[in-house]
Amino acid sequence: MSRTGEQLRPGTRDRRRARPGLGLTLGAFGTLLATGAHAQPAPATPAELQAQVTALQAQLRAMQDQQKALTESLERLQQQMAAQPVPTAPPPEAPAPPLVVATAPVAPPPDSSVAQHLADRYQDGIVIWQTAGDAQVPFLLKYNINSQVRYLNTTSGDETFTDHLGAERAVNLRNDITVNRTMFILGGYIFDPRLRYSTTVWTSAGSNSIVIAGTIGWKFSDAFTLTGGYTGVPGSRSLVDTFPFFQSTDRTMADNFFRPGFTQGIWAKGDLPHDLHYLAFIGNGLNTLNISAAKIDENLMAAGSLWWEPLGDYGPPGKSRNMYDDYYATPDLRIRLGTSYTWAREDRFSDLDQSSPENTSMHNSDGVLTFATGAFAPGVTVDNATYRMWAIDGGLKKAGWSVNGQYYFRWVDDFKADGPIPIQEMFDHGFELSAAAFIMPKTLMAYGRGSRVFGEFRDSWEAAVGLKWYVVPTERMWLQAELMRVVNSPYGGVFTPYTAGLSAWVPMVQGIIAF
Repeated sequence: MSRTGEQLRPGTRDRRRARPGLGLTLGAFGTLLATGAHAQPAPATPAELQAQVTALQAQLRAMQDQQKALTESLERLQQQMAAQPVPTAPPPEAPAPPLVVATAPVAPPPDSSVAQHLADRYQDGIVIWQTAGDAQVPFLLKYNINSQVRYLNTTSGDETFTDHLGAERAVNLRNDITVNRTMFILGGYIFDPRLRYSTTVWTSAGSNSIVIAGTIGWKFSDAFTLTGGYTGVPGSRSLVDTFPFFQSTDRTMADNFFRPGFTQGIWAKGDLPHDLHYLAFIGNGLNTLNISAAKIDENLMAAGSLWWEPLGDYGPPGKSRNMYDDYYATPDLRIRLGTSYTWAREDRFSDLDQSSPENTSMHNSDGVLTFATGAFAPGVTVDNATYRMWAIDGGLKKAGWSVNGQYYFRWVDDFKADGPIPIQEMFDHGFELSAAAFIMPKTLMAYGRGSRVFGEFRDSWEAAVGLKWYVVPTERMWLQAELMRVVNSPYGGVFTPYTAGLSAWVPMVQGIIAF
């Protein structure tokens, strides 16, 4: 059959491309053999041999040029056919050219290629740029965001409360809509995949705060990654890569009261044998987000967390790895058991003649800041104190159900004050507990939560019920409605739903995206 009418079969394209060159080669060898046969009576001279070599080289170059031209023509035909819809049946009077039938791939639908491109671009965050694995300078830049918009109403509470000394203090009642938190995170690796970096812009419209933080780290192995920068002090499970994937978006009253906060430091993190994981940290203080280096004292603090997941990972890999919910309806039981400990020698970060301290990381159980003037005795101000806190936590989930809890023990002692105070040590303890179940898989979840503080000066408690609606098919975005009852809140923080001394019914509605 002629070349134009020949029927190609899959896998024959390379052989077809080689045929013109093969014919020329055979012709050349035939010429050479014929020349040699007629030349037997007289051996060829060196000049004649050189002429034959030159002729063969010219023929070879001609073959290569012809093969290149044929290849380019074939590729152009394939591209033209790929851009056209493939006919369901060839017209009888003009059948499809055999080359097209055999070799032209069917182009994927445009929407499919776009979807694949977007899927490749999202890798637990938006990949802005990533080099190939063999690049001379490996580089990854990825973008993540956490954003929380919340409506909060605490106006059913009283406008004042009385502390344990009988002093009347104001309660900050709220009825507002705020962009409660937004965190922009750019991170990845550069020069070497083990060299990690990140830059975070943390904002809270409710507290009128903006913090720009960064980290630099090196991953030696899965068991040991060393990082320096800003992070949460790992004294509670809620500060170990879990935010905002709690059963309720906000941390509980008890957790906010007992836990440390955020500071600059150095930490080691990794996975150990036998399903153990750890995070060890040394930093500046319990909470130094808005404290300048000139005011931070010379006492470093230490904290660490250790947890065990004996039945496998508590969640799938990625940002929501440690989430409290069972969004993925794990068919097998998953368990997490952990413990955390924190030690810090704290300073009030303010001159003694200022009644309101800049160190707001510690509250007494009656809702008064530990370093506020008059917290322990009228007119007396504590300038330094030692904080120790031990927490034990556990969680389990299966088939859309989940339960998580934590118990806290806190000791505050070694006070340094500008006058006598009636105690030498303050001890508080308490717990948090939450449970949830999916009413509609991966769509609608109901939960209940509560916490309690048994304090040196006063006890307090809270209870809440709520619904989480996962609007799109991912655990990274949801709407939430909650009704909470809180009595004698011992803690107050503008970006939390709690105000010190609050006793009230509190409705909340919020939307969260965390990718």
